Amino acid sequence: MFNIILGGPPGSGKGTISDSIVKKYHLEHLSTGDLLRSEIKAGTELGKELESIIAAGQLVPDHKMIHLLEHYFDDLDPKCPGVILDGYPRTVEQAEALTLMMKRRKMKAVMIELYADEDVIIERLLNRGKTSGRADDNYPTIKKRMRVYHEVTMAVSEYYIKRHEYFMVNSNINPDCTFAQMQHILDPIVANAGKVPAPAPANPVK
Repeated sequence: MFNIILGGPPGSGKGTISDSIVKKYHLEHLSTGDLLRSEIKAGTELGKELESIIAAGQLVPDHKMIHLLEHYFDDLDPKCPGVILDGYPRTVEQAEALTLMMKRRKMKAVMIELYADEDVIIERLLNRGKTSGRADDNYPTIKKRMRVYHEVTMAVSEYYIKRHEYFMVNSNINPDCTFAQMQHILDPIVANAGKVPAPAPANPVK
C-alpha cells in the first residue's frame, strides 16, 4: 500500500487533482473533516468525545486524531492500493505521529505538494467565491489562510523533505498539465510496489 499526503495552500487545486488520482490509481480519498463527521454521526464513544470538543470550539487533540486514523486504516479493504490524505498532517507533531502509525503497519507515505503563486491562488478563490457561496472565499480570509499556511503548515513540507519523501508539483498551469507531472511521480512508485525513489526534488517542476 502506498499513501499520498497531498499538500498545498488553499486554491492550489488539491480537490481536482485528488479526483484524477482516485480515477487513475484507485486510491481512497480521505478527508479528515469527513472522517470526524462520520465518527460523530456513528455515535461511538470516540465520536461523542469529538462532538464535545468541536462544539466547544476546540481543536481535536493530535492523539485522538491519530487514534481515529488508526481505526480507519485498520478497517480498509486489504486490496486497497492506498490512501490520499487530504487535510492531514497540518503540523510537524502530526506528521511524526503519522510516520509512527505507518511504520507500525509497515506502510509508507510520500508528500506531494502543489505549488501555485499567491496571485494565482487569490484569483482562483475570488472567482470561485462568485458561485460557491463559501464564506471564506473573500480577500481578507484568503490572505489570512495563506498566512496560516506559510507560518504553520509549510513546516510539514520541511519534515518530509528531510526524510526524502517529498515532491513538489507546479499547479500554476491547467489541471491536465498538473496531473501529467503527478503521473511522472506516481507511475514509478506504483511500478516498484510502493517504493519511493529518493532523493525527491524540492523545487517546483517548471
